[in-house]
Amino acid sequence: MAQVTGAMVMAAGLGKRMRPLTASSPKPLVRVAGAPLIDHTLQHLARVGVRDVVVNVHYLADALEGHVSNAPFGMNYVVSDEREKLLETGGGLVKALPKIASDPFYCVNSDNMWVDGPTPALTQLAEQWDDKRMDALLLLVPHARAHHHGGMGDFHLDGQGRVTRRMERKVAPYIFTGIQLMAKRLIEGQDSEAFSTNRFWNRAIDAGRLYGVMFDGEWFDIGTPAAIKPTEQWFAHG
Repeated sequence: MAQVTGAMVMAAGLGKRMRPLTASSPKPLVRVAGAPLIDHTLQHLARVGVRDVVVNVHYLADALEGHVSNAPFGMNYVVSDEREKLLETGGGLVKALPKIASDPFYCVNSDNMWVDGPTPALTQLAEQWDDKRMDALLLLVPHARAHHHGGMGDFHLDGQGRVTRRMERKVAPYIFTGIQLMAKRLIEGQDSEAFSTNRFWNRAIDAGRLYGVMFDGEWFDIGTPAAIKPTEQWFAHG
């Protein structure tokens, strides 16, 4: 089992699909079920013993930086500043890498929510991590437990847990939750430019080193304002 004490929380997006709620607030600070979205993510990280968190900021960065400066959940926070240029998910990881405290480390989007099953999602990743075989381990969820997500799926898993992509115009059984465990070696040596995490995944797939684990809880895609009310109802009564 990997000992994971550090995490990167991706929080620099523009939140365009969440308008008008993001007209005056960054998406990670939109409140759902009584708390800002980012706090739900941070609470999960704190529960599994993460001590050091890097948060990248861009849109309405002062508000987000002010929020994490209060050190919620007793963790240490460092900001990776993308005010001048939004670097997307891949470039954001490259810039933040020197600040990330552990290897491997959790990388988690700040705009989804989840309810753990019998084993916490982050613990599932740590337990399944094999540093000799893996460069990244993705938490995947089947369509039936991906609330408010209307896509065709992202990935397939083979019998060994290796990940392959969905073919064009085909349906794949698993959706990426925005939660993963990554080795720093997958990111090192890249230029800090704007690009997607897909570049890292493609390299890992080509090397046979991208793996996935199926999440056994419930996952909620909070992509638009319409997803908020039914999510809150589920949390209240589910």
